[in-house]
Amino acid sequence: MKKWLPLIVIGILAIGLYSWGKGFNNTAVEYEADAKTAWSNVESAYQRRADLIPNLVSTVKGYAAHEKETLEGVIKARSEATKTNINVGDLTPEKMAQFQQAQQGLSGALSKLLVTVERYPELKADRGFLELQSQLEGTENRINVTRDRFNKSVNIYDKFTKKFPGKLLASLFGFEEMARFKSSAGSENAPKVEF
Repeated sequence: MKKWLPLIVIGILAIGLYSWGKGFNNTAVEYEADAKTAWSNVESAYQRRADLIPNLVSTVKGYAAHEKETLEGVIKARSEATKTNINVGDLTPEKMAQFQQAQQGLSGALSKLLVTVERYPELKADRGFLELQSQLEGTENRINVTRDRFNKSVNIYDKFTKKFPGKLLASLFGFEEMARFKSSAGSENAPKVEF
């Protein structure tokens, strides 16, 4: 029996280490999948905004045809924003910054368009425009909520994979830190609106 004791102890330790590693891996996979799903929701919210823009531009064009430069700016910014995609498995800080920059360009173009609309009272009274504007505002709120939820999911994942001793297993199993949304440069300053 004494000759089997070391093997039994080694076997119990091996089973314990295996269970611990398996438990860590499965939980990290769950948290990572939750963060990736949250990212998909962010992309979906941005896509909804992009889908609303052609209708908004068409409506504005009917009333403010000579605002061609502003309308083309929105169309170009939309094109840039929709072609900047990130593979959910490759959410690096650099790619996240590129994505945010493209989306910020579209946000700026939309803001300029909505300021331009102030010059057209008949457009501001158009039911179709008001509906589109309302949908766009709701979509902007959804974008903010989904970005917050994404950051929360990433935070849970990152804390789990960065705490000791899980940090050792995270690097062993290939779990890396995920990028978060950050505010754009200058967003701490209130925008200056002139009419």
